[in-house]
Amino acid sequence: MTTILCVRKGHEVVMAGDGQATLGESVIFKSKSVKVRRIGNGSIIAGFAGAAADGITLIERLEGKLEKHANQLKRAAVELAKDWRMDKYLRQLQAFMIVADRDVSLVISGTGEVMEPDDGIIGIGSGGNYAMAAAKALYDIEDLSLEEIARKALKIAGDIDVFTNHNVILEKVD
Repeated sequence: MTTILCVRKGHEVVMAGDGQATLGESVIFKSKSVKVRRIGNGSIIAGFAGAAADGITLIERLEGKLEKHANQLKRAAVELAKDWRMDKYLRQLQAFMIVADRDVSLVISGTGEVMEPDDGIIGIGSGGNYAMAAAKALYDIEDLSLEEIARKALKIAGDIDVFTNHNVILEKVD
């Protein structure tokens, strides 16, 4: 597993993920795994937690849906979730996704759910709840930028969760 965190204030969005990859109980990569990336026309960021090949497959499928639906993120996310739930092959994929653009942040699951948080903070993966709790605690501190909130929250998650490290990959949409 891993930790992916998305934090939003208005149209500004930051998504961060750690760089550790594990296979069972063993760490395979300490810092090289990229689980957060820009997709579509570069104005959308996506992150995944779970099996790497499954996450990459889902991102590729989402990109196809974005092309088909003129980069309308909500519509593409719902279409992906429907396929993910209904398709015999896709149902086997073991991953979760967070996607965000300047207007919306969503978590997409293989059970057909597309959810938008009330407060603009989403965490997934083995350290997702730790990072999300830390981000919520840091969110109202006026001196902190979204990048600082995300980095501090992932550091806290990495201190607690053995499947999360401190090598942060961060993308921003503003």
